[in-house]
Amino acid sequence: MHSNKFEKELNGNELKIGIIRARFNEKITQSLLDWTIKGLLKTGVEKECIKVFEVPGSFEIPLIAQKIAQTEDFDAVIALGAIVKGDTPHFDYVCKAVTDGVLQVSLGYSIPVIFGVITTNNMEQALLRAQENESNKGWEAAMAAVEMVETIRLFEGEQGIKFPNTLSL
Repeated sequence: MHSNKFEKELNGNELKIGIIRARFNEKITQSLLDWTIKGLLKTGVEKECIKVFEVPGSFEIPLIAQKIAQTEDFDAVIALGAIVKGDTPHFDYVCKAVTDGVLQVSLGYSIPVIFGVITTNNMEQALLRAQENESNKGWEAAMAAVEMVETIRLFEGEQGIKFPNTLSL
């Protein structure tokens, strides 16, 4: 069985992280933000190295992710939003636009842009993903951001770490 628990100790010391939080579905996104910050602090990211940018809704996330990436001042970007399905196809369009936009920024600027945007069929599912514990998707996004920076630095040789053994297929 696959587990999404992080098994290694992550080191966020000296990292600069940009967080984008969509205000739409604020109760959910505020919890995601709170737990993202808690997670980053736990890994050693300093509070003054975390910058939060707010946007009206999830659709606006990719543009601000691009602006953050363009500054070259951040090691990673975390996108936080909550898109809850309604009675119209709007959900599908917003989900696709945000997903595609975040991916384009990440690949275009070679910076981790972590997708902490929850997409659910109803508010009950959204609340479950924003619980006040380490299963919060904001916490998971924080861990993913630090791990991705560490992994990228392996390729860039900044850490002086040898690559771990790869799996044989």
